[in-house]
Amino acid sequence: MLRNIARQVRGNIDPEELLNIAFLRLERYSAVHPVKDPHAFLLQTARNLLIDNYRREQTSARYVEELLQISEDRDETPLQDEVFASRARLERVKCGLDQLPPRTREIFLMYRLDELKCPEIARRMDLSVSAVEKHIARAMFFLTKWSEGW
Repeated sequence: MLRNIARQVRGNIDPEELLNIAFLRLERYSAVHPVKDPHAFLLQTARNLLIDNYRREQTSARYVEELLQISEDRDETPLQDEVFASRARLERVKCGLDQLPPRTREIFLMYRLDELKCPEIARRMDLSVSAVEKHIARAMFFLTKWSEGW
């Protein structure tokens, strides 16, 4: 029986595992209904499991292809109101940056825009790392308060 199933599977699924699942199904089915030919039942159940697995794989492959196609077709252009709101927030942040003391603004921009680490900024500005961290914290606190309600 195992050789017969192995021929049908052709390496897609472990034939022993398929036969074990078929035996479990036979056990459950025979508890409720009489089974005239257990050998035939096992072979047919194994074939059905194999067909189900094939269909599941095909459906999964199509689903992945459809998702990829949808993501390629999707227009990533933001809506006009989103663009307007983003520009308004950017203007608000620019105004807030203008309110900061020059040194704090420069340190904050080095940290956020240039993505420099605090020790690098401290070396460039001839400050302690602690002083740089305080400038960054002061700027973030101010900009958070400045942008509240926006």
